[in-house]
Amino acid sequence: MNPDLGPATRYVAELIARVHDDRLTGPTPCPAYTLGDLLDHVNGLSYAFTLAAAKSPVPGGSQGPSGDASRLPDGWRESIPERLAGLADAWRKDDAWDGMTEAGGIQLPGQVAGLVALNEVVVHGWDVARSSGQPYEPPAEAVEACIGFLGRSPGEGPFGTPVPVPDDAPPLDRLVGLAGRDPGWRTP
Repeated sequence: MNPDLGPATRYVAELIARVHDDRLTGPTPCPAYTLGDLLDHVNGLSYAFTLAAAKSPVPGGSQGPSGDASRLPDGWRESIPERLAGLADAWRKDDAWDGMTEAGGIQLPGQVAGLVALNEVVVHGWDVARSSGQPYEPPAEAVEACIGFLGRSPGEGPFGTPVPVPDDAPPLDRLVGLAGRDPGWRTP
């Protein structure tokens, strides 16, 4: 059975709606991104993976959704959550998980694309929470699905080199470590 992205996207949407403007220029666990850049990245990946679920190409060509705070749309506290809701809806269709699709300029099976989308939401949700000083307790099922996905390939993953964490660490810390982040990272 394919995971439902809805609980994770709703949770991250609520985090995003509570981000204060004074945090947008602050650092994130993603060294190249400010929080504003990261929010733009979440906006772009939500769009790209919604199209990937429908097997539709990105108009104008596909490239990885980089982050640039200057592209945040007016009303981003509403529009990014709407995009996240659309992402979850798109992946509720069984055929989204079948066949081949494209996201970020990469051809991949629908099954993999859906898990990448979930992982992007859950891990970047952690990034947003840490950067904005909010607590983060995503749905346990989503965390476990992401651990299963990232844990399949040892070594460098899509987010970089994994950070070692104790075997008995909480699941979210293990996921964050697999995603190349230090679970102890806090906003300076």
